[in-house]
Amino acid sequence: MTPGDQQPDAPAAQPLRSDAERNRERIIAAARTVFARDGLNASMASVAREAGVGIATMFRRFPTKAELVDAVFIDRMDAYADAVTTALDDPDPWQGFVGYVETVCAMQAADYGFADVLTTTFPAAKALERRRNDAYAGMLELIGRAKATGRLREDFDPSDLVLIHMANAGVVNATGDAAPDAWRRVVALLIQSLAAPARGTLPASPEHDALYQAMLRPGPAGGTTAGGPAG
Repeated sequence: MTPGDQQPDAPAAQPLRSDAERNRERIIAAARTVFARDGLNASMASVAREAGVGIATMFRRFPTKAELVDAVFIDRMDAYADAVTTALDDPDPWQGFVGYVETVCAMQAADYGFADVLTTTFPAAKALERRRNDAYAGMLELIGRAKATGRLREDFDPSDLVLIHMANAGVVNATGDAAPDAWRRVVALLIQSLAAPARGTLPASPEHDALYQAMLRPGPAGGTTAGGPAG
């Protein structure tokens, strides 16, 4: 085939690529709206309707919900990781720890989808999971520093952060618009229970393998329920 033979097809290719990119951005924007409002149980079809595209177009751009979640929430996960960094920069490790818990719980309250994302793991969402894992080492350091000040109870376990996020997600999803600030009281109660000196002993934290198995049960977006080491 000569170069001249290719010319009639060339102008048509660029608009198709532009349309595809526009559709992708419309789908991501629509998914942010739908997931923030309805959580990750929202269907792909509801996202397609919000975006004004057909379901076939939806699946061409995002063959799985995990891939859509990856695209929609990577910026939220960046903010989550930044919250750990900000906490580590606080000269008072206890206040840094408290600030981290409050910040992340507020992020959950502001976005039902993120409330679910933070308590679900998505092996296929590579960028999101990589960012989550990057934050884990920082969280371990933060917990260690807060304990070293004597302000965080000594028996606090990193898995307790997973449980806190799960509990907060449950409150956020249960109260919704009817009592939108209820989570604040729950988080305050939880934080006060974490302060040293402890006023009693805690039951043993879940065994790592047992908690991991619990996290493997099917989640709302084809992921697995949460938290893993990255909590």
